[in-house]
Amino acid sequence: MKQFYIKQKVFSLRGKFTVKDHQENDVYYVEGSFMRIPKTFSIMNTKQEEVALITKKTFSLLPRFFVEANGRDVLTTKKEFSFFKARYTIDAAGIDVQGNWWDMEFQVYQHGELVAQVNKEWFTWGDSYKVQVLNEEMETIIIALVVAIDCVKADQAAGASAASN
Repeated sequence: MKQFYIKQKVFSLRGKFTVKDHQENDVYYVEGSFMRIPKTFSIMNTKQEEVALITKKTFSLLPRFFVEANGRDVLTTKKEFSFFKARYTIDAAGIDVQGNWWDMEFQVYQHGELVAQVNKEWFTWGDSYKVQVLNEEMETIIIALVVAIDCVKADQAAGASAASN
């Protein structure tokens, strides 16, 4: 089992942050595109090699994010049409997310087997998540999944903020 911590910097305009291991060593670097279309988040390893890419679909009626890991399409998060409460789905072959992923308290299963646990760390400055990866072959995919869900949440918050102004 490996444990990671994802902590975003609250005032970072470019969306840059790191993923650390349990000894607080940098393991992955996440960098978002700033003022570019389409909006992307690149996840790089310590050798600065891109291991995952999250892309927001630009011309879509409802928000949709695509995730590639290790050069292949892994999953899609998309907003579903609803009148009362925002609903999102995660489409991924063999991957199932159970729990409250909107509040970042969930488990990830692959073909029915638990492969990761994600918990939001409370009382921290900015968004922080503890990610436990039980199947190390899924490490990159799990990190990309957590970042993608956080992108969806940030996009929803930005949309709500713009709508209230």
